[in-house]
Amino acid sequence: MAVDLVVMALGNAPNPIIKDSEPNLRTTRWGTVELSRGSQQTSVAGVYSGGDASRGGSTAINAAGDGQAAAREIVGDMDLSADDIRARVASAGRYSRLGAAPKTLLGKKVLADGIVEFIVHAPLIAKAARAGQFVRVLPWATGELIPLTLADWDAKEGTICLVVQGLGSSSLAVNRMRAGDAFAGIAGPLGRPSVVHPYPDAHSSPAAGGRTVVFTAGGVGLPPVYPIMREHLRAGNHVTLIAGFRSADMLFWQREDERIGLLQASYPALLEVIYTSNDGSFGVKGFVTGPLEELLEKGRRGQGRDIAEVVTIGPPQMMRAVCDLTRPYGVRTIASLNAIMVDATGMCGACMVPVNIDGALVRKHACIDGPEIDGHLIDWDKFLPRFNQFKAQEQASKQRHGFA
Repeated sequence: MAVDLVVMALGNAPNPIIKDSEPNLRTTRWGTVELSRGSQQTSVAGVYSGGDASRGGSTAINAAGDGQAAAREIVGDMDLSADDIRARVASAGRYSRLGAAPKTLLGKKVLADGIVEFIVHAPLIAKAARAGQFVRVLPWATGELIPLTLADWDAKEGTICLVVQGLGSSSLAVNRMRAGDAFAGIAGPLGRPSVVHPYPDAHSSPAAGGRTVVFTAGGVGLPPVYPIMREHLRAGNHVTLIAGFRSADMLFWQREDERIGLLQASYPALLEVIYTSNDGSFGVKGFVTGPLEELLEKGRRGQGRDIAEVVTIGPPQMMRAVCDLTRPYGVRTIASLNAIMVDATGMCGACMVPVNIDGALVRKHACIDGPEIDGHLIDWDKFLPRFNQFKAQEQASKQRHGFA
């Protein structure tokens, strides 16, 4: 492949991603990791580094040498026999082969216009998945990396459920894939799992001051809401789901034999569901903020359940509206962000989220600090424009691939 230009950037301050993730890891003012003299050992016991991370700029030969030196130090610090090491290497090999198994699409179901549910063979991810996490999908070898929140998983069957809305050329092409096809790769689970706080008075009636956790889901925000909501129900929390759709024909998972319907049947005393539609063709006419405001007011007046916290997932403008609404009431509000991402491991900075902490603007990253972030700390005025940065390129790509 011909390369016209290579740009290497070396910062003049410690890498904020490294400092945020591990404050005990010492870095230089250039952003490189400090190492012990004559060693690959960092300031954190048992953690070694090399290559670009410690040199600032490195050749492949130097990086390989650093890796070998670090490996020798690690082995030297391990109290293991040669047989133990061989057994662990063999175990790692089996694990790697399982992870490299084809990510075959075992099932496909059209939920609504442009919205498709896939069941994918991914045994290691299914075994490790927790509510609130996501995966990074490489649909085909020459494709782009797509972050998708885990909608469900089955550790026993070794499958995960992903819901894709066809908007750009990549997601539109993914939705044309069929059962039997396979993704080129899936990395995950990624991101921090949801933190589920138990609220022991959830079984109390509204009149007795029982509390509820409110979820606002907009459109395809419902699939990522589902596993988090399920964990709250399993913890014994009362849950109120406000699910909003543009119209009745965009609605999914609501029937008795589908995910939300089945969850209602399993937790009849703990789960209340309110549907809204923009055009009034199903449920309450309007947006999710309408029923949410009613619940907030009833809680404030002592006429309904007190809202313990709000979790909002969906279009960015909807999440902002929810956060703006709950702020005056002092209700903790968590926004799960599906920001623009590339590597989804904290390296590229594409998913940077500006947040205000103690009066200072701080950079967080949706991939490693989130995807759940306190919605009242997010600087929405700075964050929202990022979603429109590449609209022209997206449209050009759709035209180039015959989707426009």
